[in-house]
Amino acid sequence: MAAPGRRRLLIALLVCLASFSAFWVAQRLAGVTLLDVMVYRAEGWTVRNGGDLYALEATIHKLPTTYPPFAALLFTPLTLLGVPEMRTFATGFNLVLVLAVVHLSLRLVGVERRSQRLVVALWVAALLVWCEPVWTTLRYGQINLLLAVLVLWDLTRRPGNRWAGIGIGIAAAIKLTPALFAVMLALAGLVQAVRLARAGQQWWNPWLRRSVLATVTFLAVTAASWLVLPYDSKRFWTEMVFAASRPGQAEDTANQSLRGVLARLLHTADPGAAYTVVAALVAVAGLTVAVVSLLRARDAWAVTCCAVTALLISPISWSHHWVWIVPVLILLGAEARRTRGAWFRAGTAGMAVLFFSFALWWVPHAGGSATSRPELDQNAWQFMLSAGYTLAGLAFLAVAARRLRENRHHARVPVPRQPQAGRAQAVANE
Repeated sequence: MAAPGRRRLLIALLVCLASFSAFWVAQRLAGVTLLDVMVYRAEGWTVRNGGDLYALEATIHKLPTTYPPFAALLFTPLTLLGVPEMRTFATGFNLVLVLAVVHLSLRLVGVERRSQRLVVALWVAALLVWCEPVWTTLRYGQINLLLAVLVLWDLTRRPGNRWAGIGIGIAAAIKLTPALFAVMLALAGLVQAVRLARAGQQWWNPWLRRSVLATVTFLAVTAASWLVLPYDSKRFWTEMVFAASRPGQAEDTANQSLRGVLARLLHTADPGAAYTVVAALVAVAGLTVAVVSLLRARDAWAVTCCAVTALLISPISWSHHWVWIVPVLILLGAEARRTRGAWFRAGTAGMAVLFFSFALWWVPHAGGSATSRPELDQNAWQFMLSAGYTLAGLAFLAVAARRLRENRHHARVPVPRQPQAGRAQAVANE
């Protein structure tokens, strides 16, 4: 790297380190508890001691186990650390993951040069670490960033990469929501297979291969977990997987899914059929936009639309699950810079303000209280603030759909055997 390049890298590195250090200090001054990583550690201890994983009530808040058994197996190394060391490790590891998510997101939007991507990633990570979903993820010691890295690692590999798909499979085995990415790949792969077969070419394609590898990985990891933890596995897959309210109350302000918004809108703890119908419609619409985007070489839009759809339709999407706003904001920023449209820039800025403002916490909320539920008695202004992430997600899907209609003439020729033939070409097509 030339001297000016090294200087830019050094400045970016110092700025990122300064921001991360300030973030660490701010979290300690705020008295963060890293509550969820304490639950993960308790799950690891329960596995090591042969206890009942889904009878566990961890910490003074009596929090239950909500993830599949494989996650608990993954958490057992945390039991080898003392609590202070574990908290330090969790914060440091998540800060590294912030940088990894940003770096992979830049690759996703088409920043190909590695040296340029690293410099930009340092600057962007220094800023995005302060948005509410990232702050809250580190506050609780959550695993959202790890799941995002696994998925993005898969979806930014080149078409011929033999390992692409494993990351999604592992992520889905830890927490079921990432499985929607495998569904997106399968649907796009099936459409491409039909096109290839009609053109007289080999129908097997990279999207199908990735979806199959993700599915096989998920099944293999789940089966292995069943062999190690047969009782817990049986309980999860026959009981806990259907307990939508096990992670917490649907109406909680922190729940930024369609179910949470409808619960607050309808002033009920269980929106029932209303949620089922709306979630089904959004799932079909969101997946359609994602699949069509993938078929038209708009990979960044496809991945982010799939992520947003998963967050919207999940029964519980806590605000810290919305760390997918990192690639969303990077994509919107890149598009705003490319198009230079005033309305697009204004919308991107508005999205950024929402996720940096912590606005959903400005309204009365009960936190973990089971008796006081002010979320069920919100006025219109309070409802709009507490529905911010969900409304932003729906708006993002609408923008993605509109841009697909505007760019129909840029659709990819349907026959090539390598659907993702390079990020530079993908950006050109966009």
